[in-house]
Amino acid sequence: MRAKFGLVFVFTMFLPPPPAVANVLALDDALRATYVACVGIDEELTDLKKMAGINTAITAVGTAVNVGATVVGISKEQVDKEIDELITKLRTAEKKRYETGAPELSNEEKQKILDAMGTGVATAQDTELSQLQDKSKKLGNWRTGLLATGAATNVAGTIIAAKNKVDADLDTQINSCKESIANLRTSIMQARINGEDVAEAQSIASACGDFELVDISKINKRGKGAMISSGVGAAMGLAGTITSAAANSNTIRSQKTDDGLRTDKEKNLNTASNVLAGASAAASATATVFNATQIKAIKQVAEVASKCTGVLK
Repeated sequence: MRAKFGLVFVFTMFLPPPPAVANVLALDDALRATYVACVGIDEELTDLKKMAGINTAITAVGTAVNVGATVVGISKEQVDKEIDELITKLRTAEKKRYETGAPELSNEEKQKILDAMGTGVATAQDTELSQLQDKSKKLGNWRTGLLATGAATNVAGTIIAAKNKVDADLDTQINSCKESIANLRTSIMQARINGEDVAEAQSIASACGDFELVDISKINKRGKGAMISSGVGAAMGLAGTITSAAANSNTIRSQKTDDGLRTDKEKNLNTASNVLAGASAAASATATVFNATQIKAIKQVAEVASKCTGVLK
């Protein structure tokens, strides 16, 4: 007898411990805990998706106006080149006329012609040149206005993107939901052993179980990407607005070379404005992509949450 008892004792030492049945929630308690933890997540995600949609629209507008600013800036550059070419043509013609009539002109008349050449009086006398200068001025103002609008949309996009993320409370709730589903599955196994009906609980575990597969980090990563891109676009847009306004100011435009043409300073400011407009457009477009992909990431989690809430209610 002692030998048999010893063999049984040794054998049972190698058996796994019995399940901690006392730690398993009753099925009704597990269902109640799942309801408390999981219901409401879909509503939070709906708000996130709505804001991401709004931000996508805002940054898309920012992209459009910054592209517009770039196009307008390029058009202005072309008009400015036409102005320089026309001024050169007028000055050449004026110089030839002066040289042809020089022997018959008094010194005072010669000086008037020279003064006219220096002050650009020919510009005021030439309708085409006057129209081109007016067009250049208007295009410069449009570019400045579009850049300012683009900067404003990017500032708004930065603010929205910074706030539109899964916060600590929602993250905690989703993790609690995942934990409750794991506990529910354990309770279902025990209830089935006890001979209880687990059909409803099984459908809930199945519907809500997809929470274990979702990756909410994608939502915040793409939101951060949108925030950074919008921030870059805002900075570029603001710098472009200031540069464009300076380039189109009367102070800069009135400064001319000895030949009556644009100074390098004016040319460089206009080029910088166009470059900044293009950079702001690119940043806005990148932010739009991040916002659109954030919507997709939110939607994937929201579909799981909606399905889960549907079976719980």
